[in-house]
Amino acid sequence: MDVAALVLWLLPVAYVAYVYSSLPDSVPVHFGIEGKPDRYGSKEEFLATQGILMGMSAFVYFLLKFLPAIDPKKYVKYGEATFQKLALGMVFFMAALDIAITYATVNNSFEIGKLILPVVGLLFAFIGNIMNSIKPNYFAGVRTPWTLEDPDTWRSTHRLASKLWFAGGITLTITVLLLPNKAAMIVFLSIISVLVLIPVVYSYIYYKKHHPTNEN
Repeated sequence: MDVAALVLWLLPVAYVAYVYSSLPDSVPVHFGIEGKPDRYGSKEEFLATQGILMGMSAFVYFLLKFLPAIDPKKYVKYGEATFQKLALGMVFFMAALDIAITYATVNNSFEIGKLILPVVGLLFAFIGNIMNSIKPNYFAGVRTPWTLEDPDTWRSTHRLASKLWFAGGITLTITVLLLPNKAAMIVFLSIISVLVLIPVVYSYIYYKKHHPTNEN
């Protein structure tokens, strides 16, 4: 698992090294809602962005890898394999994001949203596929006051979120590929809002239903 993660982590480095000499002095460093560059900067600023993404990828991987050692609930140790899969998936996602940004930097005519948004959709589908196996913890999953308070609420919420995120991720991936960039971004944000809000609201309703407040 560590070797696979390292190979994925190094792919963007190899790609940046391959294209760096061909980059002009001024390169795109930000892209607008339509996927077109709207701000340019130096190659050094571009490299700094790549470094931040690489650092975030490594941080998330090691956080998930060593989560059992720092989880105060000590539940994660019963689902270490799930967190290892999640860690590898996050490295893959960050590598794809990094490569997409580099490719769009090299090819100004490329609409970056046509790659990034489907990758995010696949990430949601991937997380949804394993979410039902995530044990209660403070770092990953649907972490609301109600799921963290009650294991039954956690399990029920993650069963729902697992199905919702998988279906939503696949729908998101297909939809954003078919729509123009601006419409795809609107649909993307709408679907993401639904995927985030429904499990949160459900966790509250489930907890209140199964733990009614005793009133005098």
